[in-house]
Amino acid sequence: MSLWIFTPEQIREIEKAAVDAGYTVNQMMQDAGREIAARAVSMLDGISSPRITVLVGKGNNGGDGLVAAALLSQMLPDSQIRLYLLDRRDDDPLMQSALEHGVFAAYAEDDRDGRVAKHVTASADLLIDALFGIGVRLPLRDTAQRTLRHVRQALTERASARRANLSIDPTAPAQVMRPTVRVLAVDCPSGVDALTGECDAVTLTADETMTFIGAKPGLLTRDAVRKAGSLTIVPLNLPDSVKPSVFASGTLLDNETVRNLLPARPSDSHKGTYGRVLVIAGSERFSGAAGLAALGAYRIGAGLVEIAAPAPVARSLQGGLLEPIWLPLGDDPLDDTLRNSIAASDVVLIGPGMGGSALAVDRTLAVLSHVRETYPALPLVLDADALNALAGVGAWANLLPKHAVITPHPGEMARLLGVTTPDIQRDRFTSASNAAESGAVCVLKGAHTLIAAANKPVRVSPFKTDALAKAGTGDVLAGAIAGLIAQGLAGIDAASAAVYIHALAGTLATRHVGAAAGVMAADVAGALPAALGQIRAG
Repeated sequence: MSLWIFTPEQIREIEKAAVDAGYTVNQMMQDAGREIAARAVSMLDGISSPRITVLVGKGNNGGDGLVAAALLSQMLPDSQIRLYLLDRRDDDPLMQSALEHGVFAAYAEDDRDGRVAKHVTASADLLIDALFGIGVRLPLRDTAQRTLRHVRQALTERASARRANLSIDPTAPAQVMRPTVRVLAVDCPSGVDALTGECDAVTLTADETMTFIGAKPGLLTRDAVRKAGSLTIVPLNLPDSVKPSVFASGTLLDNETVRNLLPARPSDSHKGTYGRVLVIAGSERFSGAAGLAALGAYRIGAGLVEIAAPAPVARSLQGGLLEPIWLPLGDDPLDDTLRNSIAASDVVLIGPGMGGSALAVDRTLAVLSHVRETYPALPLVLDADALNALAGVGAWANLLPKHAVITPHPGEMARLLGVTTPDIQRDRFTSASNAAESGAVCVLKGAHTLIAAANKPVRVSPFKTDALAKAGTGDVLAGAIAGLIAQGLAGIDAASAAVYIHALAGTLATRHVGAAAGVMAADVAGALPAALGQIRAG
């Protein structure tokens, strides 16, 4: 099943279509509330007599929280359920139902100094944030801002109390401490703009966000990536006549989707079956980039990789990389030997570690022109310094061959589009789509990497891991994309599969080395086969 991405406006259209088909708003809230309650029980596993606080706003998001509170009082009869209410009327049927189940209710309007908000937060085992949903307008003001400020303060004080009185002896037995308050956000953490990812200063940080019908762009970008915690998508029981895919602006990649993209590996194959990759990369300052890109291509299954690098780089790497073919480059941007290698290749990757010298720029532009004019069907992957060279040319989109994939990080994307890096990060979806209007597949790297192609829904990686925040991991990714193209995948599919596999490899490498901070680019390349195996196994 596809994991679709919807803007708030698209969600409203889907909800209207569902209501028109007989699925009432109350039924939606009942279904959402059941899912929230079930997840809350799971999060509280092992805690006896749990204390649960539900922050309840006036909209449907608050209604979801009220339904969950009433259900939790039945599912966990030994629990304490406390409601903290903002602009919710007592005559609301959902409110009445919750009160009839014996939950405690406090009102933000009566709690000017925040003493109650702080108490019900600091004393909780689980905080369910159901104040505001996808329709919030920023900045938050008045009672809403004050309420969340008090709650944040209580969460911080609770976490600080947990750290108090620790032994300075690292060999001493671990102390049994009261866990911090876990936070479950309903649809999105209160104070997050579900379209842009902008966060109010008082927005809570959730351990998990349960979002309904589909993911929201804002949860996958900007500060909201950190505020949302782990993301769970609940489709709800929409009528069969409602087709959410019609409304979608994007899709989240998942294991099944990527597995279906992977090329077959017949037992009677040979290296020619899986394609030939030419990597044009490296400089004396960044010599390792060429090798990392080649590893990415080889580890993801390419049959043969040739590295075209400056002669000193080739000599320095040859002893440690036994598998590639080597083409030492001189001062000619495009000599006959390089032309022959391009002609023999199934895909060309150019850019990793080339540096910004005049020769590197000339070589990039010469290769682009040669491929575009002589081999218009040859796929080309542009990374790193090739993108910087491209950004220095006016109307750069006109220089791209027909089958190009570009892999910018936000700074490189900013240079390509002539804006600032903060501009890119403020609206990553639009930035990626704008770059894809060039005709190239655009891979905008970062937490929840985006893959955009003209006239197609944006594809989004579900991963966000600091294991990939290390020099060289982008070189590995570029090589992996080229390696999958060499095996026959179209650019959009190769980029999508490689992004997913690469990020999964980062998580597997973290487990292997023990901490994400210690993961190196070579570790990610080395974990690509394990990631492939896990995906193929289902």
